[in-house]
Amino acid sequence: MDIKSKIILISGPTASGKTEFAIKLAKKIEGEIINADSMQIYKELKILTARPNKIDTKKVKHHLYGIKSVNSKFSTGSWLKEVKKKIKYIKKKNKIPILVGGTGLYFKSLTEGLVKIPNIPISFRKNIRSLQNKIGQKKFYQKLIKIDNSVKGRIDPNDVQRTIRAYEIMKYTKKSITEWFKKTKPIFDNTVFVKYYIEYPRDKLLDKIHSRIERMFNLGAIEEVKKFNYLKVKKENSASKVIGIREINDLIEGNSNLKQTKEKIAIKTRQYAKRQMTWARGHMKSWHSIQPNTINSVLKKFN
Repeated sequence: MDIKSKIILISGPTASGKTEFAIKLAKKIEGEIINADSMQIYKELKILTARPNKIDTKKVKHHLYGIKSVNSKFSTGSWLKEVKKKIKYIKKKNKIPILVGGTGLYFKSLTEGLVKIPNIPISFRKNIRSLQNKIGQKKFYQKLIKIDNSVKGRIDPNDVQRTIRAYEIMKYTKKSITEWFKKTKPIFDNTVFVKYYIEYPRDKLLDKIHSRIERMFNLGAIEEVKKFNYLKVKKENSASKVIGIREINDLIEGNSNLKQTKEKIAIKTRQYAKRQMTWARGHMKSWHSIQPNTINSVLKKFN
């Protein structure tokens, strides 16, 4: 493998050890790490988003972490634009870009291209989501098939996010999501990517999630949320959806105790990890699946 010509991608569910793997690999192959996590973009939410710490960033050069305020908008398109620049910059230094994160859409936009669908008004999108909530996923999927049969067999009937997206696109643009995808072209040739997905045993992942939550509180998660509250971020902003903000605010307001708060965060984090794994099964079939106990053997391949 001509490693100098490659771009390394590392993904996996939250708390699966992506950062640790990336740092070890970067040190071995003279790589630099680029963030592919939509929540680690925000500078004011370092603890809750488990951003790499100062020790990690001293070992290896990191890019696109904590670059935006929680009050600013940052889309997948914004990320893709920044990533193109960073990859070019890193390669110019004769280093290897290593993209790390759990945001599936980021990786999809990089490897397959970004679908250039016109902006759909938030009010329109909210109405579609309300409809889905009202009638349930099973009936909603059947409604989607009636207006856009081309997605049958392409979108999992249980994939709520993609079903809603396909429905709103068809209703608003009068074109199927499949038509929009046909017009999409990737930035890079797919042969440049070396893609790894960390498959973590569920029981061990739960232990890691609980350990991470304990570490977050020890590092000052409550203070971070208090500071976040002063910024008066709009509820519809992506930053407001970071796991832990609502739960810790319940603690601050006296509506739950510390033990209950930690458990609520653990439940939300487990649900998020499950969604990430569901996404991977549908969209990351071409990735090399690796187990935590095989990471060292993967690293040896880069000797």
